[in-house]
Amino acid sequence: SSLLLMSGVVVTVGLCRRLARRRLHSRPLLFAFLVEMFSTFQICACTNELSLLGNVEPKPHTALTLTYGFTVLHGLTLAGSACNPCGTLQPMWGGGTSPRMGGLKIAAQFVAAVLARVFMHFIWSLEMAEPHLGALSQGCTSPMQTTEMQAFCIELLFSVVFQLAVLRAESVSPKYRVHLIALLITMLVYAGGNLTGAIFNPALAFSLHADCFYDKFLSYSLVYWIAPCLGKFLILYVF
Repeated sequence: SSLLLMSGVVVTVGLCRRLARRRLHSRPLLFAFLVEMFSTFQICACTNELSLLGNVEPKPHTALTLTYGFTVLHGLTLAGSACNPCGTLQPMWGGGTSPRMGGLKIAAQFVAAVLARVFMHFIWSLEMAEPHLGALSQGCTSPMQTTEMQAFCIELLFSVVFQLAVLRAESVSPKYRVHLIALLITMLVYAGGNLTGAIFNPALAFSLHADCFYDKFLSYSLVYWIAPCLGKFLILYVF
């Protein structure tokens, strides 16, 4: 049921992106906003569902396999979309994207994060699959299983490694690049998922753990918003 749900989200988003391309070419701002929103919604919705499958046996093989598989799927179906505020900062820094367009895309990413959370909570309330049972009663299921300083350093390091790999992989053929990036993300999730969740995406972090941001806004914004963005700026400065 979970796989069917995530596959349905991917298909629906693909149809919405195609419809936007056909109908909104004359309105570039609205087109950019909707495409970025649809793409980020797909990643956030699927990752919300994947977060419930972390305890499926055999652990952690099932969760890691699904992480790799759906990361490849996202890479193949969401080409051209950043789906990450940190990724949107790069063209803004280099002058390839205007601040207005960059701000619009970041706004779309956070709107999608909220919509994905609301949508998944509605689906979970229907309790169509076993993992959905009791999912809404958990509240703030904190991914931070270490000190704030260690969590900050981990998310900063993972963001640097990920952004550096993305830049270095630009010269690789797209059909191989998507697998390299997916493998890297899977390795980072395996290495730090039990400590911070290995998210390094501010919009995705907010979609997954909004309740925790409400309860401990300063610490969570430091670890899951500031650390990834700082990692991105470090890479941009070095390059």
